[in-house]
Amino acid sequence: MGTYEEKLSILSEMIAFARVDHSMKDSEHHFLLSVASNLGIDERTFTELLRKKSPKVVLKSQAERIVQFHRLLLLMNIDEEQHEKEISTLHNVGLAMGLPPSAIGQVLEVMHKYPNKVVPPDVLINIFKAHYN
Repeated sequence: MGTYEEKLSILSEMIAFARVDHSMKDSEHHFLLSVASNLGIDERTFTELLRKKSPKVVLKSQAERIVQFHRLLLLMNIDEEQHEKEISTLHNVGLAMGLPPSAIGQVLEVMHKYPNKVVPPDVLINIFKAHYN
C-alpha cells in the first residue's frame, strides 16, 4: 500500500462518498473506521478527516484504483440501499480514476447477483482484466 498521504486521501474520498446522500449511517461509519484501521490510520486522525478533507492524491497503479473502486462499491452497499446519486457518483469516480466505462457498468450490473450486492474480489478483478485485454 502507498504512502500515509495516499491512505489519508483514500479514506477522505470514502468519507465524501458516504456523504453523497447527505447522511452517514452507523453502518457506513463503522465500515469507514474499519478501513481506517486496516490502512493504519488511528481513530483521532479518522475523526479529523470527518471534519476536514485530506488533499487528493492520485493512486498510481491500476490495481490500487480497482481496489479503491471496490472499497467504494462495498461502502455504497453496506447500508443495503443504493441511491441513484450514489450509483452515479461511483460511476463518475471510476471514470475519473481512468477505469474502463464498460467495466464500471458491468460491475454495477453484476452486483445485483450477489448476496448483499458484495461482488467477490476475484469476480471484480476478472471483469477489469477482460476489459483491459
